[in-house]
Amino acid sequence: MSNHTIRTGIIFGTDTGNTEDIANRISEQLKQYDIEADIHNISDTSPEQFSHYDLLILGIPTWDFGGIQGDWDDFESALQPLDLTRQVIALYGLGDQFGYGDYFVDAMGWLYNHLKHSGAQFVGYWPTSGYEFDASLATLEDGRLFCGLAIDEDQQFELTDERVNRWVSQIVSEHRQWADDMAEAG
Repeated sequence: MSNHTIRTGIIFGTDTGNTEDIANRISEQLKQYDIEADIHNISDTSPEQFSHYDLLILGIPTWDFGGIQGDWDDFESALQPLDLTRQVIALYGLGDQFGYGDYFVDAMGWLYNHLKHSGAQFVGYWPTSGYEFDASLATLEDGRLFCGLAIDEDQQFELTDERVNRWVSQIVSEHRQWADDMAEAG
């Protein structure tokens, strides 16, 4: 297992503070693995900052009927040209599966689609079981997985801490495996 320090950045967009709250919870969990994360609001982030990290954890809420959080929407043109080869990305998204069940965490799917050709390795795919929604742009694998951690602070807030804890363990493990594989490949 690789012992190199994982330079980690958590970049989020938020209007209500919920996505920032989850960023802070993720950061606290990472400390259990001796990983210190820098936390940035996307509104104060430059595209160049993405290249400073081995592991990028990106958080985005979905608004109303599949709307993209405003600061991420403003950053859209900077996403396409990013070259994130040799970097690992984990996504988390917030949404309301009952109030907006046809658009649950759609913004996370939007972000995934904007970054999937960046050369980055994605980790942290998350099972859709345990959620009740009708449709989501964030689902993969015939609807069995989300492209990242789905959080519903409106309807399932009591499950958030457990989900964050399990997901952080998962992404740390997946990142370490990826780093080991890269080291072996030279």
